[in-house]
Amino acid sequence: MKNLFLFSFMLVCNWAYSQAITTYSVSELKDIPYYRGPDYDSANHKLNLVLPKGVKNPPLLIWIGGGAWSYVDRHMEMDIARKFAQKGIAVASVGHRLSPATWKDSSLNKGIRHPEHSIDIARAVKYLYANASKYGYSLNKIFVSGYSSGGHLAALIAMDNQYLKNEGLSKDIFKGVIPIAGAYDVLHYYQVLAKSNGSSFADNHIGSVFGLTMQDFEKGSPVSYIDSLSTPMLLISETNTFKYADLFEARLREKEYNKLEVLHIHRLKHGELWKELSYSPHSIYREVIEDFIKRNSEIVTLPTQ
Repeated sequence: MKNLFLFSFMLVCNWAYSQAITTYSVSELKDIPYYRGPDYDSANHKLNLVLPKGVKNPPLLIWIGGGAWSYVDRHMEMDIARKFAQKGIAVASVGHRLSPATWKDSSLNKGIRHPEHSIDIARAVKYLYANASKYGYSLNKIFVSGYSSGGHLAALIAMDNQYLKNEGLSKDIFKGVIPIAGAYDVLHYYQVLAKSNGSSFADNHIGSVFGLTMQDFEKGSPVSYIDSLSTPMLLISETNTFKYADLFEARLREKEYNKLEVLHIHRLKHGELWKELSYSPHSIYREVIEDFIKRNSEIVTLPTQ
């Protein structure tokens, strides 16, 4: 079954690459505050928008950058945002509050912990949903994606409904979710890190982001919410994160989830895939994502709330 899905994606890639696709000029809006509540973070409670010119009601891709939940920079994601916008897809590069990361840099010693990242993403979704007519993208063609830690958050916001429910929305507003190069079972992620880098490193990194109890691991893991998944998913991995995506895929297959498409890219490492998506003028993998968005935008239904 897995080989069939991979073969299907090879066909899609070859088809997409051969098509002459219109390229649009874009407009950019930066540093838009999406939340101003009592815990407002002036650096991170902001988003950037890249909009294709001349496209009526384009799909919106909510993009969450990577950085181990700790050094995410929405501005670094602008290259990939522009690439998608040039193909007719509006993109919001969303910032969120960050966790400590003293394992990387001793100065990164302050921050927040799960579930605050997801709370922020839900706040951004609320803002984007409420302002669709202002910016001109479609209210009914909203997708969420992200890379690395952003891939984890994209999956979580599309699977654990509590965050959007707290903002008066439902995860049903998403037409699709595209987790890329992330980890989806925090316990498994901890175990891999402990084996490769030592338990002290794993305790520092995972503890700073999620906490270290089994309850912390479960609450922060998309695999804990598979039974509530209803959104079409395109799951993408590369060499370094294949182990995490493979486990996630297996859990989804066990539940016979039938809205799953999978692309494992074994020729690229973690940083290489991000660079490919961001900088390559003609990325086959980016075109697979574009195709997924456009296919799942064709049938428009009003979300339930």
